[in-house]
Parts: sequence; structure tokens; C-alpha cells
Amino acid sequence: MKIHVDKVGSVTRNLQVGRTVHLTDEVKCEEGAVIAVRIHGEKSVYNQLEDVNGRLVTLHAGDIVVGALGHRNALHGYEGVVPSSVTVGDKLNILNMGGVIGKCTSHNPGVGPPFEAEVLGQVLTFPEFQSRAGQHAHISTGALKGTSRAVTCPVVYVVGTCMNAGKTYAASVVVRKLSQAGYRVGGAKLTGVSLMRDTLSMQDSGADVVMDFTDAGVVCTGARTASKVARIVFSEMAAQEVDVIVAETGDGIMGEYGVQAILADPELKALGGAFILCANDPVGAAGGVRHLREVYGIEMDMVAGPATDNAVGVRFVEQVVGLPARNARADPNALGNLIVEKLAPKLGAGRKS
Repeated sequence: MKIHVDKVGSVTRNLQVGRTVHLTDEVKCEEGAVIAVRIHGEKSVYNQLEDVNGRLVTLHAGDIVVGALGHRNALHGYEGVVPSSVTVGDKLNILNMGGVIGKCTSHNPGVGPPFEAEVLGQVLTFPEFQSRAGQHAHISTGALKGTSRAVTCPVVYVVGTCMNAGKTYAASVVVRKLSQAGYRVGGAKLTGVSLMRDTLSMQDSGADVVMDFTDAGVVCTGARTASKVARIVFSEMAAQEVDVIVAETGDGIMGEYGVQAILADPELKALGGAFILCANDPVGAAGGVRHLREVYGIEMDMVAGPATDNAVGVRFVEQVVGLPARNARADPNALGNLIVEKLAPKLGAGRKS
């Protein structure tokens, strides 16, 4: 069946899906399978979809949307799973703005119930020239595979106590300062659920190369995929000869997106040239720093995020936790300069003209 679709979620960007697609009634129920759905109902909050260009568009009842099956475990959003089977006519849910589709099992009151999405079929691709034999579309098609290039540049890891802890803002500030200092910067999002917003923010801040886990063919990371994805992304960036990588880990250091696997990986940890913890409050700052030290042997270089929003939090972090406190919104120059100075012995003079 051939249909015209209204919107295409950014989770499918590896495939370059057009507005006219061919569907099959046989849906391969697996994470990453690209399907078409019809939206039911209207919402006034969390009612947008990020398209393949990173633009946010509003969803309405009746819209036909292309997305991908996946799971999500978001404290401030939706929790959802890939069901055991999917058939045409089933009612699933839109789990995130990137177009991840699954069965919602719980939601945060702040975002309300998710959109209901009626399954229309799985998208077919036709990779063989002049062949009418379609293949079930999956976001792994066209994904990054990694290179043999050794990663020798330092990595700035930006981790957080939870989602919405200011990680992307801090990462973007660091990217901007490193770029202004003359370095070729890679901006990476290593864990989370598919969305281009954070890497686009790093690109807007001056990153020369940006990549995330969906570029590597993963809808939503977990303990089994996170470290593998990090290696793929880092090696691809090394092949593009970046001087430094700023890597944000989505969600928190105790979340369910596989951040722990990266922190515990000796090779990935050894690449760390600097470590930033973003925390929402003083307890998170103190507990996060202690947890990272005791469990992973990682010493933080700085605390950022809402815990440093004013002098009260800054005083606590610097006097009680014993680390520099820098706020990405109030004093981005101080935050960025601290990291540039920390990395200077490893980076030397910038190379960009």
C-alpha cells in the first residue's frame, strides 16, 4: 500500500524517508522498526514532533506520522515499551518528540497522557535498483558503523543527576569556548532516547561535527548498547580529526539508559580529559560527586546545573563538596574557561584558522 504521510519523526533520519511511503501489513516487532501511524486526539502539552531537520511541528488528530518502535524510561516524561507483537490497527503511543513509538506504561503528570497512535503498517525500503521487492525499514539502515581510527583526543564528559539538570546547556557552553579557542570540536550525545535537539544545540554553539546514538542505529540506549555506541561515535569523530570531543550522557548517572556502562568502561573513562556533573540541587551535587568517586573512581572537575543557580548553591558546592561551581547561564565564560584551561596541556594551540 502506498500512502502520503504528514510528518516524519527525526528518529528515522538515517533512512531519509520521503513523504510518500510504501507500507506492508506485516510488522516486524523490534526496536528500530520504522512504522506509520495515525494520530488520535488532540493535546495542548507535549504535542510536538521533531522532524528530520530538527524542526518542531505540532501534531493533530488524523495526522499520519512515520516513526520507529522503541522504549523509553523518562522520569519527567513517559515510560513505555515495545509490545510483544504489533499488528495493523493496534493502538500504541508517541513516547517522545523524536517519533519513538511504543506502549506507554506510565507517565509524568506534567506532560499528560501521550498521543494515541493507530498502527497503519511498517514502511518498506527498496535498496536494490529497479527491484520491486521491498525490505522492512529499520533505523540501522545507513547508520554509522565505527572506524578503525584510534581515539587519542580528550573527551569532556558532561553527566547529570537526572534529566533536565542542565547538561546540554553546559555542554554547549564548553563547545562554544573550545571552538572560540581555535579547536576543532566534536559534540556527542551518547545516551538517551532519540532526539536531535541536544546535538543541534552543540552544533549551533560551534561544534564542527555532531553525532549521537541514533546516528549509530539505536532508538533508545541501555546497558547493552551504551558503551558500544560511544565507541562507534568516538571513532567516527576521530576519523574526522576533531581535537576534542564534548560528550553529553542523557538522563542521570543512576538512570536506565546505560550511563553506568560508559562510566564503568576503563577505556572510555581513560579518554576523559575533564568531567562535569550537572545537578538539580545541593543534595544531588553532594551525592553525585560522592557516588561517582566511590563507584567509578571518577573525580569531578566541576559542578554545574540548577544547583549553582545562585550564591547559596555555589557556596554549598565550593565549601561543602569542595569543587568549583560554575553556572552555564549566569557565567558561561567562567564555566567554559575552566575547562579550556584544564585541557590546555593536552590540546596545545588551536588548529582552526
